[in-house]
Amino acid sequence: MEQINESDLEWTEYDPEPEDTAFRRKELSSAVGADDLGCSLYELPPGMRSWPYHYHTANEEALYVLAGDGLLIAADGEEPLTAGDFATLPADERGGHRIVNDGDEPLRYLMLSTMNEPDVTIYPEMEKFGVFAGSPPGGRDERSFHGYYNIDDETAYWEE
Repeated sequence: MEQINESDLEWTEYDPEPEDTAFRRKELSSAVGADDLGCSLYELPPGMRSWPYHYHTANEEALYVLAGDGLLIAADGEEPLTAGDFATLPADERGGHRIVNDGDEPLRYLMLSTMNEPDVTIYPEMEKFGVFAGSPPGGRDERSFHGYYNIDDETAYWEE
C-alpha cells in the first residue's frame, strides 16, 4: 500500500488560453504510483473554467466536490455544484463535461478516472480529438503515440 497526504504535494498551475481558463491540480494517484485509477485534487478560482468541454471514449470519470460552488456543464445540460455533490461521467458522449466556478470562493474537487488506454478524447466545441496510446490521459508513462487532430480531417485508407 502507498499513502500520501495531499499537503505534501505541490500544486501544478494551469493557465492556458483563453483567459477564463485557470486552475491548480495535485495528482494524488501519480504520487502513490497508482496504475489503474486516476485521482486529482483540483482548485478552480472564482470566475474560472477547467479543461475544455470534452469526453473520453475509454475512461469513465467521476467528480466529488469538496468545497465551494460551481457549475457542471454536461451533455444533458448545466447542473449546479456544491460541497458533497458526486457525479459520474460515462466513457462516451453522455460523459461530456466542463467545470466552471461561478461562485465567490475557490471550488475544490476530486476528479477520479479509470486509466484505460488507448483513449480517444473528443473536444466537440473545439472540433478536435486527442489520441493517447501507451499511457492514458493523465498518465505519466511514456506514450507510444499521441496527438491532437481536427475532427473534420479525413484521409483515404488506401493511397490513390
